[in-house]
Amino acid sequence: MVFDTTTEKTSDTWITPRYVTKALGEFDLDPCVHTDMPHDHAKKGYTIIDDGLQQEWDGRVWMNPPYSKAKEFMKKLASHGNGIAFIYTRVETKMFFDYVWDRADAVFFFKGRVKCIRENGETVSSPPASNCLIAYGEANIQAIANSGLEGKLIMLKAT
Repeated sequence: MVFDTTTEKTSDTWITPRYVTKALGEFDLDPCVHTDMPHDHAKKGYTIIDDGLQQEWDGRVWMNPPYSKAKEFMKKLASHGNGIAFIYTRVETKMFFDYVWDRADAVFFFKGRVKCIRENGETVSSPPASNCLIAYGEANIQAIANSGLEGKLIMLKAT
């Protein structure tokens, strides 16, 4: 028997509210779908059972990785080069330097914290850190710029 000892603040799963991905347009793949998702973010998805890191990624990717494996998923998204990630805004970390500052095209900082949701669809308090969006590819920069989401879009590369 497995006991879940996570609490609201220590959970590895913070599901993105649907309004965020809806504002960003249609995605082809979500490689980090929770097994009990209350809504879809993309046409196709991989759960932990499918192991999204081992699968082939095609098209435009939406990704909110389990935070315990964020580095591995960010590495794969940076190599894929077409998608948007929803991750903690921990700009000083090695992961941020390796796969965001040095590889992404833009970062979007939300105005205020995004209130994530749980598997049952209920809103929970904010995660223990703020989140940002990381864009790979010009189309994803434009999707964020035209999304109507409140915040600041910072370009990282000349496009």
